Amino acid sequence: MNLAMTNIAMRTHLLLALMLCAHSSSAETAAVRDMSTDRPDTTESPYTVPQGLFQVEMSFFDYSRDGDRGASVEDWIFGQVNFKIGVTENADLQFVFDTYTQSRTIDNGVRDRSSGFADVTVRYKHNLWGNDGGKTAFALMPYLTIPTETQLSSGEWEGGLIMPLGVELTDRIGLGLMAQVDYVHDSDTNGYDLEFLHSATLGFGLTEQLGLYLELVGIAGQDADYRALFDTGLTLAVTDTLVFDTGIRLGLNRAAPDFGVFTGVSFRF
Repeated sequence: MNLAMTNIAMRTHLLLALMLCAHSSSAETAAVRDMSTDRPDTTESPYTVPQGLFQVEMSFFDYSRDGDRGASVEDWIFGQVNFKIGVTENADLQFVFDTYTQSRTIDNGVRDRSSGFADVTVRYKHNLWGNDGGKTAFALMPYLTIPTETQLSSGEWEGGLIMPLGVELTDRIGLGLMAQVDYVHDSDTNGYDLEFLHSATLGFGLTEQLGLYLELVGIAGQDADYRALFDTGLTLAVTDTLVFDTGIRLGLNRAAPDFGVFTGVSFRF
């Protein structure tokens, strides 16, 4: 979430070229709405990319670990990318994918490792109000996950609806709320279940460039235990269209992943 204040190993030469492009074009795009990002927190932003512009939000790396009763899972994601295209003044199209993922599982001494490219998610965000002004903003974001049939692919089509709400509390404090309904595949029954996610995040503008966020996330499934997580992180706006971020995730109960850490960058051109 970015409400005006807190708002890898992939190919290095391409990343640097795009970042330079974003930096050089910041003066040209100063007249359009402020850049708002869906990373680094779980709560998505209700604001869209202006028509005709492009926005890249990506992690340098994202690490997570979960362990329970002698079993543990470690995941490394390098270059998790959300590539956005502003298609109208109030809508954008997004393509989300992990450039490279490595997953390692240890269960009673038995090790298993997989790596590669995972599934691709296509999202369409439509802002219903507040895109260019006002104390609140709201959007609807349906999405579809397309199986790539790689080693890390789920092999199943999935989808859902994301509903983010942004509230400007003060000039330097913003509140983000989100509800999400997912239609996910259940490998145990070979059917589909509904999963529900809710989140709340507070963003603080510590300075003109530095932001802090605190977030609570809950996930409930039909056949799964409730998962509760706490996230926190920092954002650093180098320019109006170039923002770096870093943060951590902590599981608040046994069902949630134990720990995660990540860092990334967002830029618009």
